[in-house]
Amino acid sequence: MKRRRKRPPASGRPVGHASHVVSASDAAKNFGALVERVREARATYVVERSGVPVVEIAPVSWVRPTVVDLVGWLRGPDRLDDGYLAEVERGVAYLNEPSIPGSRWES
Repeated sequence: MKRRRKRPPASGRPVGHASHVVSASDAAKNFGALVERVREARATYVVERSGVPVVEIAPVSWVRPTVVDLVGWLRGPDRLDDGYLAEVERGVAYLNEPSIPGSRWES
């Protein structure tokens, strides 16, 4: 005989923000549309299997670093080694070479 899992108490539901609840089968059938709603409306969904919350689908919060962050990283204790910095400078110099020849007749 299979043991049935008990449904968690209401306090076991995600707290702190409004979530939409969707069944696992509905989430699987409409996954593309679900992801689009999360992306566009920044909505959060709780996916349930047999009435038990299993996973939360939520938008990713991106933090864009600033120049102040870059200066902090460069001055921080985890400094980049000289070999890496030399390779970066070599790559920058390569990318800064003009792509158009000095003369139209040179190639």
